[in-house]
Amino acid sequence: MILIFGGTTEGKAAVRVADEAGQPYYYSTKGEWQEVSCLNGIRLSGGMDINAMTRFCLEKGIRLLIDAAHPFAVQLHQTIADASEQLGIPVIRYERIYPSRDKEIIWCENYEDAVKKLKLKGIQRLLALTGVQTISKLRDYWREHDCWFRVLQRESSVQMAVNEGFNSQRIVFYHPEEDEKKLLNELHPDAIITKESGESGGFIEKVKAAQQIGVSVFVIKRPLLPDGFFSVNGEHGLRRAIEQFLPGFFPLRTGFTTGSCATAASVAALKTVLTRKEQDSATILLPNGESLSLVVSCSRFVSDHSATSIVIKDAGDDPDVTNGIEIVATVSTRDETLSDDEIKNNHAINSYSDTSPIILRGDEKINGAKDMPVIVLCGGIGIGRITLPGLGLEIDGPAINHSPRKMIEENLRALLAELEASPTMVTVNLSVPVGVEIAKRTFNPRLGIEGGISIIGTSGIVKPFSSEAFINSIRKEIEVAKATGSDRLVINSGAKSERSVRKIYPTLPAQAFVHYGNFIGETLKIASELNIKKVTLGIMIGKAVKLAEGFLDTHSKNTTMNRAFLQQIAQKSGCEPQKVNFIGNITLARELWTLLSTDEQTCFFSLLLENCMKHAAPLLPHGDLTILLLNEEGTVF
Repeated sequence: MILIFGGTTEGKAAVRVADEAGQPYYYSTKGEWQEVSCLNGIRLSGGMDINAMTRFCLEKGIRLLIDAAHPFAVQLHQTIADASEQLGIPVIRYERIYPSRDKEIIWCENYEDAVKKLKLKGIQRLLALTGVQTISKLRDYWREHDCWFRVLQRESSVQMAVNEGFNSQRIVFYHPEEDEKKLLNELHPDAIITKESGESGGFIEKVKAAQQIGVSVFVIKRPLLPDGFFSVNGEHGLRRAIEQFLPGFFPLRTGFTTGSCATAASVAALKTVLTRKEQDSATILLPNGESLSLVVSCSRFVSDHSATSIVIKDAGDDPDVTNGIEIVATVSTRDETLSDDEIKNNHAINSYSDTSPIILRGDEKINGAKDMPVIVLCGGIGIGRITLPGLGLEIDGPAINHSPRKMIEENLRALLAELEASPTMVTVNLSVPVGVEIAKRTFNPRLGIEGGISIIGTSGIVKPFSSEAFINSIRKEIEVAKATGSDRLVINSGAKSERSVRKIYPTLPAQAFVHYGNFIGETLKIASELNIKKVTLGIMIGKAVKLAEGFLDTHSKNTTMNRAFLQQIAQKSGCEPQKVNFIGNITLARELWTLLSTDEQTCFFSLLLENCMKHAAPLLPHGDLTILLLNEEGTVF
């Protein structure tokens, strides 16, 4: 059994992760004000001292503690640590994502240090964004200067301030939708003081607003966590940690994509070169901003400026043909400046590959540094070569998709900045020793990818594929959506399509959005069983062409794109004969977006959606179904 301590954004996220298991757990908050839907969780409220916590854990058979409380809940953190030590129960700390510490900010070790620095800097007017409970801690400042506190709009907050002797007329209330600059422009403070509360605590917005109008920023550093906590900072990391500490809680284990493995191997190899120390693990940033650590099975020097690292692909419980294979990265640093043509023709760089290198020069506006090193990605043995258009990748280039390219580049640049290293060029040669053989068991040859596998993955994480487990998970998510009282269920194939459809339904709660993966038919049947009246189906072209033909499970193991069927639709839509013929040779369905003219698209995609509706709508006989077709940019047709 798991006991989660929440009351924060991270607490709600921990609930979402725990609910995926379909097993009971406990969710504890100090107060009852937080609204959170726990499908399988048992809600607790009220603080626990060490005696109450240890007693509860013993009585309920708690085997894992998850600390998802506010970073400044120092006493709670310590109580959890003490209970963990007494009972021998591991603790996962669900930490927030924190931006790097800006040198323009005045950082304070504690509130006493903050008062000293405020006085030293001559701050006469201060807006405190540190919460009502910090009024007493800043008393030595506000007794002598103009000061306002922004607090939550609760009667208890006002009473607490009055009890501390603070002028209630100087209390301002927090409004979630209010622009941070509005209050600053009304009060004209010399400075603000806030806590290092991380991205989910609105830290970035507060600091940015103050800096934009020239207001000084003082920040109380987040307190250190007790020793022994295992820290993660995202939902993927939390699930992986639960799988590690409490095997069997989830029916299936998650894994890593080849993109994450390639990134980790690249980071480990570069760090080996720069630190002169061989690495046994690598921490990488995923596309969603969270960090995860992967095991590095081997790391060795090749030369003074080159090293090789290997990461074993762990697909979790997903039946992936790449599970257990070696992803190898050999990284070299150089101090020579070369043009793109010189890089492509440099034998030393390309001697191990018959594909054109990927040259990444970075974006100074994004990375904030001039003279950034060039990062060159090369596909070695076992990495496929692109031979056909339509994949969105360069012909004759390595089969390294855009998301992994970006992951590798951003992680390597972050490591260079962290270690203050400045080579002119970083070359990454990726290889998969068994890739040539493995690729024969994939669809790569059919897609025009020759000689190896692809480095893929948009999220960096592999969700385990099991029809029964996945469908059960869908059911639980729809039950949660219904419990929130949402008037519409929005189902999407994944995170990418969800981001696009969320813009159309901005007022719906997060629980209203459910991923169907490939199980469109099963998802609609569940929605019907649960009497959901309004359903929106967001779908991208690759799955839409399969659904239009009548395939309600769109997994590539069950069906592939039928070009002849698409040619029939094109003919009925009045498309030009040469384009109808060309459709018979396309590699991916998304090529239709650029192949057809605007008028042809209108007719073709309208007919395609009619076919989708013909097969999907009968599964929701008592509800209203809307289907939204999305292109690669997320625009709705």
